[in-house]
Amino acid sequence: MPTNNIKFIAVDMDGTLLDENSQLPEDFYSVYQQLEQRDIIFAAASGRQYYSLMETFAPVSDDMMFIAENGTMVMHQGKELYRCEIDKASISSIIQQARTIDGAHIVLCGTQSAYIETQDPQALKEFAKYYHRCEYVEDLLDVDDDFIKVAICHFDGTEEHVFPSFNSEFGQSHQVVVSAKIWLDVMNAVASKGAAIEHLQNTLGFSFEQTMSFGDYLNDLEMLKASYHSYAMENAHSKVKEIARFAAPSHRDAGVMTVIKRELLD
Repeated sequence: MPTNNIKFIAVDMDGTLLDENSQLPEDFYSVYQQLEQRDIIFAAASGRQYYSLMETFAPVSDDMMFIAENGTMVMHQGKELYRCEIDKASISSIIQQARTIDGAHIVLCGTQSAYIETQDPQALKEFAKYYHRCEYVEDLLDVDDDFIKVAICHFDGTEEHVFPSFNSEFGQSHQVVVSAKIWLDVMNAVASKGAAIEHLQNTLGFSFEQTMSFGDYLNDLEMLKASYHSYAMENAHSKVKEIARFAAPSHRDAGVMTVIKRELLD
């Protein structure tokens, strides 16, 4: 399948576009401008909060596409294109379950802000990487907002310490995904980066064959399945490499930029 008809590129952030120091590639803005000139939409597709992504891409944030909070919110030019909420009854059950796990730190993700009830210094430092708007509250169950995700951080690893009980309790009714070594997200059953991309394909008029995506972790699987030109980073989880059609160099070697320049800009 040729790449000369690509219309949309979705790129995960941590472990994919960003290097090991969480920095954008040096030539990112130059490449972004060239894609824009070719009418190719570039979207940051991340578990990160929309407001955090806006800050990271400040020079182009007014024009860029953001698939935030693992696909539960899509924003473009300040307009909401898609949202996938969780009902408040489910939020209560998820929070109460998370509170039973020793070492778990909860982030309740609303459309206006993220909310936390821990003051653990290590957790606060970790949260600051991904949530630009983050409010401390005494009780998460009292928060009034529209909710799109509950994120759980466990520094000993969520795949081992959080996923088993959450998948057992919520796996049939919700999307439960290990989004990084120490992060797990619980969302609406139909929510994913892939579902968000399929919505954009249907509403913006580009096809599966015109979609390119890059990912490294389990929360990227649906996104890769929604893209013909799907790339697993060299540093990706083994399951991601099984799903993706193509391989990209490591995030440490600016693999996303390498592929885009080679396939679309040369």
